Amino acid sequence: MANTAAQSQQKQNRSRAGSDNTNKPARTSRKKAPSSRPNKSTLSTRGDRLKKRSDTKVPARKTEEKEVPAKNKSTASDPLDRSGFVETEKVKKLVSRMKPYLQAGYPLHLTGPTGVGKTAMALHLAAQFDRPVTLLHGNHEMNNVDLLGGISGFTSDKLIDNFVRQVYKKQVEVKEKWHPGRLVEAVQKGYTVIYDEFSRSSPETNNLFLSVLEEGVLPLYGTKQKQSFMRVHKDFRIIFTSNPEEYAGVFDTQDALMDRLITIEMDQDRETERSILREKTGVLAKEADLILRNVVKVRKACENEGKHGPSIRASLMIATVCQKSDIPISKDNEQFLRVCMDVLSPHVIKCADVNSAKEAEEWLQDEIS
Repeated sequence: MANTAAQSQQKQNRSRAGSDNTNKPARTSRKKAPSSRPNKSTLSTRGDRLKKRSDTKVPARKTEEKEVPAKNKSTASDPLDRSGFVETEKVKKLVSRMKPYLQAGYPLHLTGPTGVGKTAMALHLAAQFDRPVTLLHGNHEMNNVDLLGGISGFTSDKLIDNFVRQVYKKQVEVKEKWHPGRLVEAVQKGYTVIYDEFSRSSPETNNLFLSVLEEGVLPLYGTKQKQSFMRVHKDFRIIFTSNPEEYAGVFDTQDALMDRLITIEMDQDRETERSILREKTGVLAKEADLILRNVVKVRKACENEGKHGPSIRASLMIATVCQKSDIPISKDNEQFLRVCMDVLSPHVIKCADVNSAKEAEEWLQDEIS
């Protein structure tokens, strides 16, 4: 009897436990995600672990692409902003005359007295080819480092390896920091170079252009580069400008370089000066003629003495001062005559047979009044 009672009690407990389990939610089995970290037991050596790490692909970081607004074709500070360039009929003929030489790959040389617009014409020609422009200014201190480049400092790289705790490795490497010159970039990428006042640089520096113009290679001597020369890009063009040799600070140009250039001489043109004066300052036609007449008188006096007289800059000075100060441009106006004397007196002292500013003013009163 006792055994029967015990057995019945056990049955009741099991049934009671089964009813309780039915009310509980069933347990779900969770699978452990495989670890991305490699098992060191399978990677016996440090080399294997480094190889495993390099084989692990890291997903590329997505970057949001933003549209960059296009820059204006020309700005006020851009040297190729030709909005203020005055193109007369003579200038158009001169451009059509010189452009084929540059298209054929020949270097152009613009020469003439100061103030005739050599640099402005060179910039206008360079803008015809829609290529980046590199502007070089000749001076007696320019050397091959300025054109080819040189060492501008040092860079230091330090590597500390402590991947294995028992091994410590430190490596320091110092390298020279090389800065390429402007001519190297222009030759490599096919820019248009304007070498302004190249005759003010020493002939030793300008010898670098002999190979560029003749053989189409840029020698890289003294640059510690692996290659000894660089091929000239097919779109590379160069325009030289210079003043006559009688100017101060001008070197005698070597015949070897001049033989490779197509030289075009620019001179003063009365109609072009008149158009520039009216366009730049806004003076009337009769006012521009009066200013130019006074400037040309001084210029002719200088030419008779074999010297260079005032350029278009003197005319622009007189017209700009009168316009901004509301001075009437008339030969009967004392203020206008005073401005002309102040601007033109230094040229009269240089050219005419006078020794002081007072004598120069008296000379001008007789000529321009």
